[in-house]
Amino acid sequence: MVNQKRVLVTGGAGYVGSALVPKLIDAGYKVNVLDLYIYGDHIFGDYSSSPHLTQIKGDLRDPTMVNQAVAGCDAVIHLACISNDPSYDLNPELGKSINYDAFQPLVRASKQVGVSRFIYASSSSVYGVKDEAEVTENLALEPLTDYSKFKAMCEDVLQREREDGFSVVTVRPSTVCGYAPRLRLDLAVNILTNHAVNKRKITVFGGRQMRPNIHIGDMVDLYIHLLSLPSRQIDGGVYNAGYENLSVLSIAELVKATLGLDVDIDITPTDDNRSYHVSSELMKKKLGFKPQRTVEDAVRDLKAAFDNNKIHDPMNNSLYYNIERMQEINLA
Repeated sequence: MVNQKRVLVTGGAGYVGSALVPKLIDAGYKVNVLDLYIYGDHIFGDYSSSPHLTQIKGDLRDPTMVNQAVAGCDAVIHLACISNDPSYDLNPELGKSINYDAFQPLVRASKQVGVSRFIYASSSSVYGVKDEAEVTENLALEPLTDYSKFKAMCEDVLQREREDGFSVVTVRPSTVCGYAPRLRLDLAVNILTNHAVNKRKITVFGGRQMRPNIHIGDMVDLYIHLLSLPSRQIDGGVYNAGYENLSVLSIAELVKATLGLDVDIDITPTDDNRSYHVSSELMKKKLGFKPQRTVEDAVRDLKAAFDNNKIHDPMNNSLYYNIERMQEINLA
């Protein structure tokens, strides 16, 4: 158990946050969550009544809310953002205001109250499309979209704000997969599993494009690991966080094989042949962290959640789909 350190998790009621926050509490941390809670107020179940959880329903762009959220915190894990290109493109001004404009004020507010460690969730999409066999952290960033561009720009801001007593680390996650209390069914593995289970049909657009993946359990464990390491080991570091680079068609075939169901795989041509793959060797060597869970594990976890009725109306419920939910509530 840790010595009752307090951690702010921005976006803590989102997909990764909903799995991370309970594990932080179980590990002995006190947790503040700053989130708009647009996917529901009951994400944390029994943990909602924990004396170690403080939930702050508010906007990252509101300095008063930010100051309230960081007060008394030793560390920040910054997950909050308008996630992925399609969601960002829905309202680019909104995306920029949350993903970029609010970033430096959050970092500076954290420094002002004595936060000693700031962990930033960037994205593996900051590299753009690379021809190199191993996409490592030292390659040039060539983001193709505004979402990725502002992720990269926030990385630069964070490095400039680094100083003695304020350690910073950037994580570039691959596409996360698997079950969480605030579930997303608009991410590659999760989409394919949902369609395989509930429609017995998977549509693959193209299929040869590569996608890096990481199980949500490993993503959560990495953030907790980063809290536990000495500052000298992590300060200023940038790390890819992935496990398996698989083609979209390979993921579809893997989903079908793992489920053991009679599933049709329909391959459809596409003009979008962007292919992403990353190397996570630095994470293993420098941080001593090696993912333990496979894409098959994520598929099995999702299937168990379907079987146990934890997922309601998965094809139509907007709570599982970022774009639909943002449109529904007219987020601005």
